[in-house]
Amino acid sequence: MGTHLPSTEFDGTAVDDQREADAEAVMGEPPAQMVQLLGPDGTLAADPVYSEYANRLTPEDLRGLYADMASIRRFDIEATALQRQGQLALWVPLTGQEAAQIGSGRASQPQDYIFPTYREHGVALTRNVDLAELLRQFRGVSNGGWNPKDTNFHLYTLVLAAQTLHAVGYAMGIQRDQKSAAQAAKEPDAAVIAYFGDGASSEGDVHESMVFASSYNAPVVFFCQNNHWAISVPTNVQTRVPLSNRAKGYGFPGIRVDGNDVIAVHAVTEWALEHARQGKGPVLIEAFTYRVGAHTTADDPTKYRHSAEEDAWRAKDPLLRLEKYLRAEDLADDAFFAKVKADGDDLAAYVRRTTHDLETPDIRSAFANTYAEAHPLVAEELAWFEEYSSGFAGEEELDAENAGPAAKAGH
Repeated sequence: MGTHLPSTEFDGTAVDDQREADAEAVMGEPPAQMVQLLGPDGTLAADPVYSEYANRLTPEDLRGLYADMASIRRFDIEATALQRQGQLALWVPLTGQEAAQIGSGRASQPQDYIFPTYREHGVALTRNVDLAELLRQFRGVSNGGWNPKDTNFHLYTLVLAAQTLHAVGYAMGIQRDQKSAAQAAKEPDAAVIAYFGDGASSEGDVHESMVFASSYNAPVVFFCQNNHWAISVPTNVQTRVPLSNRAKGYGFPGIRVDGNDVIAVHAVTEWALEHARQGKGPVLIEAFTYRVGAHTTADDPTKYRHSAEEDAWRAKDPLLRLEKYLRAEDLADDAFFAKVKADGDDLAAYVRRTTHDLETPDIRSAFANTYAEAHPLVAEELAWFEEYSSGFAGEEELDAENAGPAAKAGH
C-alpha cells in the first residue's frame, strides 16, 4: 500500500475529534472522553468529578466569567483595529478561545505563577495585567510591557514552547524553597501553569519539560489550547491521537476538556491546580477549542481552511453559550448585558487612547540593545541602515515629527 502524505490545505479536516477517536480505535484504545458541563444549547450537565468544582461557582462568579470573556473579546477587536491603523506592528487574535483562557485563568490563585505564550490576553486580564501595557510589546517600544513580579504573570514568550521548560524549572524551584514552619503556615502552596498550543506540542521542549516534570513530580499544570490550527497546519497533522493522551507516556493525568465551555474549563483547571499544589505531580489539560480568526494579523486563513469550518465553530461560541445559561436560570438580565457592553466599549476607548499616547518605536534602539557593549558588526549594520534610510526624501522631517512637540520646540 502506498504512503499517504497528509495535505495542509483543504483536505477535509474534521472540526471535531472524530479522526483522533478513530485513530485510537485502530490502536485498540477507547476514545478520550471530553469533559463538558455546559453544552452549546446552554444546558448544564452533571459530571461525577468536576460538578463538585462547578458547583462552587456562585451566580456572581458566573456573571464575572461572562463579563471577562466579553471584555477580552472587545479588547481583541480593538487591538486588531489598532494594528490595521498602523498603531501596532503585529497583533495575535484570540477570538474563539475566550472560555479556555478566562476559565483557566480565574481558576488560578494569586500565589500561582503563569507562563504564557503570546496569545494569552484573556489570562493576562484575569491576572490584573493592564491590557494597554500589554500592547507595548506589539507596538515595538518594549520587550515586555509589565513587571511579572506584580502579577505572577510572566512576559510573553515568542519562541515556541520555550516557556514550558521555564515553567517546570520554576515549579521545581517552588519544591526546593526552604520555608520555616511559620512561613509555611502563612503562605499557601503554589503551582505553575504553562500555556502552549497544539502546534507547539510538536516541539522537543514540550517533551523535555514533561519528562522533567514527571521525574521530579513538579507542581505544574500544562495547559494546551488546541485551537486546531498551528498557523496553516491542522491538528491531525500534529498528532494521530488526542493530545491529552500524551500524558500517559509521562505517567501523569491528561484531561481533554471542551475549551468553549468556561464552566468545565474552570472546574478542570481548579482540580488540576489542587492536584499539583498537594504534591501529587503534574497534569496535562487539553482545551479543545478553535481559533476563529487569523493566527496573527499577518496571516490569511482563507488560504488554508474553508469558511464553513469557521461557521461551524461560531455556532459553539463560548459567550453565547454562557449567555443562554445565565438567561435561562434568571442569573442575568438585559441590564447586565448592556452594562457589560458599555464596560467593554470603555475598555476599548482606554486602550485606544493609551496606545496613541505611546512613544513612536525607534528601530535604532534595537541595534543599541543587541549587546551590552558596542559590537563592530552591529555598528556596521547600523551604518548601513542609516545610509539606507537617508535615501528616502523627507527623512529629517519625519524624524522631527516622530520626536514629538518638545523636540520641535527646540528648533
